[in-house]
Amino acid sequence: MEEKLRYSDEELQEFKQLVVEKLEKAKVEYDEIMDILMNRGGNDVVDTSPTYKILEEGSAVQSKEELTSMAARQLKFIQGLKGALERIENKTYGVCRITGKLIPKERLRAVPHATLTIEGKQIEKQRQEAMK
Repeated sequence: MEEKLRYSDEELQEFKQLVVEKLEKAKVEYDEIMDILMNRGGNDVVDTSPTYKILEEGSAVQSKEELTSMAARQLKFIQGLKGALERIENKTYGVCRITGKLIPKERLRAVPHATLTIEGKQIEKQRQEAMK
């Protein structure tokens, strides 16, 4: 039996729906993180009240750093999902960029922005280790 080189148009539409849903949810979560970070909509006095306790200030800084990190990860996830939509439109979605083999559907359902099979990831890791 011949190995498939790409997913069918029907399969791509199924993946597109999944990616679009995840993208919409990711954008909402990103906006929520940014709202908290920028203190949008907050009528509290947290930023205006004088704080003399160093531990409280340190905690606030740590929280902002964590939120900034979360926002960056979320933005990277959104960019990955947008890339997945482009690959769906190009009909290259689900094809490993290293091995050229199809990424299993189970993997794409779990990680819809994946561009590598497990085998491809291992090859990439070996290449990176060889370059060290």
